[in-house]
Amino acid sequence: MQEKGTISIHTENIFPIIKKFLYSDNEIFLRELVSNAVDACQKLKRLSSLGEVKGEIGEPRVSVSLDKEAKTITISDNGIGMTAEEIKKYINQVAFSGATEFVEKFKDAKDANEIIGKFGLGFYSAFMVADKVVIDTLSYQDGAEAARWECDGSTSFEISEGTRTDRGTTITLYINDDAQEFLEEARIETILNKYCQFLPVPIQFGTKTEHVPDGEDAEGKPQFKEVAVDNIINNSTPIWNKPPAELKDEDYLNFYKELYPFSEEPLFWIHLNVDYPFNLTGVLYFPKVKNELELQRNKIKLFSRQVFITDEVKDIVPEFLMLLHGVIDSPDIPLNVSRSFLQADGNVKKINSYITKKVAEKLNDMFKNDRKGFEEKWKDIGLFVKYGMVSEEKFYDKAKDFALLANVKNEYFTLAEYAEKVAPNQTDKSEELVYLYSGNPGLQNTFIQSATKKDYDVLLMDGPLDNHFISQLENKLEKTRLKRVDADVVDKLIEKEHQYESVLTEEQSNNVKAIFEKTINNSTMSVEVAAMSPEDLPVTITMDEFMRRMKDMSKMGGGMMNFYGSLPDSYKVSVNSNNKLIQKIVETNDETQKEQLTRQAFDLALLSQGLLTGEALTAFVQRSVSLM
Repeated sequence: MQEKGTISIHTENIFPIIKKFLYSDNEIFLRELVSNAVDACQKLKRLSSLGEVKGEIGEPRVSVSLDKEAKTITISDNGIGMTAEEIKKYINQVAFSGATEFVEKFKDAKDANEIIGKFGLGFYSAFMVADKVVIDTLSYQDGAEAARWECDGSTSFEISEGTRTDRGTTITLYINDDAQEFLEEARIETILNKYCQFLPVPIQFGTKTEHVPDGEDAEGKPQFKEVAVDNIINNSTPIWNKPPAELKDEDYLNFYKELYPFSEEPLFWIHLNVDYPFNLTGVLYFPKVKNELELQRNKIKLFSRQVFITDEVKDIVPEFLMLLHGVIDSPDIPLNVSRSFLQADGNVKKINSYITKKVAEKLNDMFKNDRKGFEEKWKDIGLFVKYGMVSEEKFYDKAKDFALLANVKNEYFTLAEYAEKVAPNQTDKSEELVYLYSGNPGLQNTFIQSATKKDYDVLLMDGPLDNHFISQLENKLEKTRLKRVDADVVDKLIEKEHQYESVLTEEQSNNVKAIFEKTINNSTMSVEVAAMSPEDLPVTITMDEFMRRMKDMSKMGGGMMNFYGSLPDSYKVSVNSNNKLIQKIVETNDETQKEQLTRQAFDLALLSQGLLTGEALTAFVQRSVSLM
C-alpha cells in the first residue's frame, strides 16, 4: 500500500504562516501533541467501557523521547490509533474555509492559541519546530493494518504501510535547525511540567533511578540496589477532581507544595465544584500576602480537562482575587483560548461571578464559626476583602457584614459594631460621626495619645489599599467622616459645642503669631493661634486631610492626581494659647530667650511629626542641653 496526495488546505501559504507567525509560541507544539495522545487513550477507555473494544486494553500511557543524534522528538501512545482512511480524514484535511481570507487576517498574528484553536491546527503546530513529521499508527479495530504518514512541511504527503505492531500512535518530529533547543532534555522537561503536570494519563519522559530492596547481607541487614524506572512527570489524579469529603487538610497542603514548592503554607482554601450552568472544578488558596499587592499575582493556573492553558486568568477570576493561588479547571473553556475569547464568553462571566460568591460564602462562614481565628488571620485576609469591597459593588454588599476594622489597640470590630462603639463620644456638633485613624502609630504616637486622653478610639489604617478603602467607607457609611489623627489638633478633628477660652488677649495672640512666623520663616507653613486644653502640646504641626489624601493617591494614580502630587507639602502650625510655655514666651522680655523658646516649641512639634532632621535636629539637641 502506498499513496501520495496533497493536503486539502486550498493554499500553499499555511505552513509559512504556522512557522513564521506562531514562532514566539512554538513550545506549545508539545502541549498539542501530548494532549492529542492523551485524548486517544481516553477515547479507547470510553470505547472499552461501552464494550466496543475486545480484550484488555492495559494501562493507558503516553511517552515522550529524544534522540539528539537523529534530531528527533517522539510522542507515542497506546490509545485508539488510526486507520489509513482516518489519517486522510483527520490529518490531510485542515478544516477551514476561506484560506485567502485566513492568510490576510492572520498575517500579523501574535496569538498562536487563537489561530490554532480557531482552525483546528493543533497537530500542525508540529511544523513550527519540525522539517518533517512522521505518523506510525495502528487502529484498535479488528483486522486493521498499520499505516504510516509522512510530510515534509509542504502540502505534499505520503501514506504507506506502517511498522507499528501494537495499538496506538507514534509521532516523530525531525527538528529543524532553528528549533535545536527542543533537543535538550531540560527544555522538554520544563515544557512537560508546565503544560502536562496534571494530565489524566501518565506521561513518561526518560527514566530515573530508584533504590529497591535487594535481600539481606550476612548480618541480616537489608540491602538495596539502584534500578532504572520510568520517569512519570505528571500527577494524573490531582485533588481538584476528587470529592472534598475524601480529602484531608494534609492533602490540600501537600498539593499546595506541589504547585508552589518554596512558599509558606496558605491560610485556608476553597474547593470549587459545580456542574451547572457550567462545569468548573478547582482549589483556590489564600496565601499570606503580607501587604504585597503585586508580587503575588499570576499564581492561579487555568486548565481545560487537566491540560494547562495559562496563568493569566484576569478575565476568569475577579481582579481582587488575582492574589489567590491555586487551580481552576473548566472544559467549557477551550484549550486554545485567546484573550478576546475570555473577555467575550458568557461562561467566563458566570465563572467569575461564581468564584466571587464562593469566596464571600467561605469568608462569611469562617467569621461566623470561628471569629477569633478569623481575627487572627485578618492581617492577611483584610487585603483581599478590602480590594474586593473597593473594586466590586456586589462583593461589598456581601462583605460588609464580616469586614473588620482594627484599632491601634489590636481590637477588631465589624462596620456596624464600630459605629455603635464610637457614636456616643465621636459625633461632632454637626451630628457627623468621625472615625480617627493612624497610618503609622509609631510616628503619630503623640497625636494618638492626645486622642485617647479624650477617650477617642483610633483605627489602624496602614495597608496599601487603605486610602481607597477610607474613601469608600465615607461614601457608603451615612454621615461618617474619616480623619487621620494628625490631620489637625484633636479639638478640631472632632469639633464639639464646648469651646476653650483663650487666656491671651487678642493683641498677645497676634504677637505670638508674629513671633512664630518670624522664627519659622517658611512659606509652606501657615501659623494660627488657637485656644486649646492647657494639657495639649504648645505647638502642633498638621497637614490638611484632603490635601494629604490627594498627595497620597497621586502616588498611585495619574491625571488630576498628579497635579496634587506635584504641589509642595503645606502644613498648619497650631499654637496653643493656653499652654504655659506659650504664656512664658509672651511674658519674657529677653529677646534671645523668647527666640530660643519659640524655636524649641516649634522643633518639638517637628520632632513629633518626624520632620526634624539633619542640622536642624543637631541644633535642637544642643539647644535642649543648653536650656536644661
